[in-house]
Amino acid sequence: MSGVDSSQRSTAFLDGARDRAGRTLRVVVVGDGAIGRPVARRLSECQVPGVELVGIMDVDGGVHATDGGRFTASDLPNVADLVIEAAGQGALAELGPRLIAAGVDVLALSVGALADPELRADLQSGPGRLFLSTGAVGGLDLLRTVADAGTLTRVTIETAKLPATLIQDWMSPAQRTALLETTSRVEVMRGSPAIIARSFPRSTNVAVSVAMAADDWDRVQAVVVADPAATLTTHVITVEATTGNYRFEIRNHPSPTNPATSELVPHAVLRAVRDLAGRPVTLI
Repeated sequence: MSGVDSSQRSTAFLDGARDRAGRTLRVVVVGDGAIGRPVARRLSECQVPGVELVGIMDVDGGVHATDGGRFTASDLPNVADLVIEAAGQGALAELGPRLIAAGVDVLALSVGALADPELRADLQSGPGRLFLSTGAVGGLDLLRTVADAGTLTRVTIETAKLPATLIQDWMSPAQRTALLETTSRVEVMRGSPAIIARSFPRSTNVAVSVAMAADDWDRVQAVVVADPAATLTTHVITVEATTGNYRFEIRNHPSPTNPATSELVPHAVLRAVRDLAGRPVTLI
């Protein structure tokens, strides 16, 4: 879990915890897929103390209340303190600004949507707070610290995936054939996180998460690699700074119900919710 304003993250968290002292954090989950479903189930089973699941939003925009009732997205500011977005970039773009403007906190999973600078500004405008669920990606706390210290020089995020998973509509027939027939690792694209986000929308959450943690998109270079030998998607984050050099490699196992997402992500979301609910001891 990370707030988008790293300089105020600790203060905002502690203030929020004091404000919530003695009352339940009301949560709505948007999305009923490989992430939203297990998160909602564990919240409904009261596995996170101090949290009440009040509803789950479906793809049609209707919210099924846990008490058997039903309400709409327009009712969310009246029933939820925190909305967990687990429904894709379109859902975050549509709901996020309205919720933030109404004072509702949003825990976003579709971090790639923040490659749009206008949406990013809207989601950071308050009074609601935006939190990014990045718990399945290692090293971002250290990267934020380096950025805050002003010692950051350069960051590279390299993502390696099976060639077939990188095929895009904008590719020519020749590019697609070359990608599918490659027998060795090949660099497909290198550029800013924003360029990679536009070119590979299903492979951008980690690159944008790194850019947000660095708080300087110009210092981040994203690389997409096709690897026919890849058994798992691999993300390698390399940080260069005057205070040290760091390298993190992440190879999460995919969800058994949706290979496009990590099996660890629902657990990262639940950990973030525990943090936001103000558990007694929290690493921040």
